[in-house]
Amino acid sequence: MDYLRILAGQEEPLPIFSKVTEALLNFEEFPFLLEPVYREAAELGDEDLDRLRFGLVRLQVYADIHRYENMEAAQQMKYVATVLERMIFGRLLLEGDEAGNKQCC
Repeated sequence: MDYLRILAGQEEPLPIFSKVTEALLNFEEFPFLLEPVYREAAELGDEDLDRLRFGLVRLQVYADIHRYENMEAAQQMKYVATVLERMIFGRLLLEGDEAGNKQCC
């Protein structure tokens, strides 16, 4: 699976994508890559942060589309992408209102 292509979409890959790809290829190492990814993301400008976020969203969408082909790989992709997105951006872009946060009328 070409994780780098999924993360980059139609653009050139960002250097930070290599760390995300490393986490996907060596899932057991993911806990040790959290801080380096977070620190590298903190140094990105607004445009590259947007590209990182959409790369993580692309990874989540790809995992959903292909979840029945390889459930374990899809779960790992989704987990890595959602943990990083929440850690770096505070919430998920594709996340709907949670039950406790719904406001009525």
